[in-house]
Amino acid sequence: MRLNENTLLEGEKVVLVPYNADHVPRYHEWMKSPELQQLTASEPLTLEQEYDMQRSWREDTDKCTFIILDKQLWSDPGVQEEQCMVGDVNIFLTDPSDPSLAELEVMIAGMTKLGIQKFEAKIGLDNRVSIAMFKKLHFRELSVCKVFKEVTLGMTVDESIRSKLLGDMAYIKEREYKKGPQQQMGGGLMIT
Repeated sequence: MRLNENTLLEGEKVVLVPYNADHVPRYHEWMKSPELQQLTASEPLTLEQEYDMQRSWREDTDKCTFIILDKQLWSDPGVQEEQCMVGDVNIFLTDPSDPSLAELEVMIAGMTKLGIQKFEAKIGLDNRVSIAMFKKLHFRELSVCKVFKEVTLGMTVDESIRSKLLGDMAYIKEREYKKGPQQQMGGGLMIT
């Protein structure tokens, strides 16, 4: 999504940056794992297909993704950004008639800029760890699809949840994204 192409979100332990072409080789290596493919309900892609996917994520208006970086590694100017990667966060705008609804793969606050008020997560029925994690985050079961062997969990962000999430985000800083910590240091990066 173009909306986040220049956005860096800095938290206490992680940094979220837009998914760019430099991240693709490492991401592609991760996605060769059969276990990771099963847990994310993904199919293996060639490296070229992964680059196409990254470009699609950048251009599509109904998807938003960030790469999650280990902040401690990222703050070391001697470590390349790709070596700091620890995961990703994806938001899918699934209902054109309801722009406040998004499906997400990892819990992340996306409501302030995108206006998201409802989150849904589709998880494989065998993925008990992820189901338990989302239920711990106050998601409730919306439906079970036996054909696709997945459960849909959802959470509506009411005022109490919104204020808690925004309170939890008080330490997150949003800045313009420039590749690598060296460029960020000049912008007043504060390591905590």
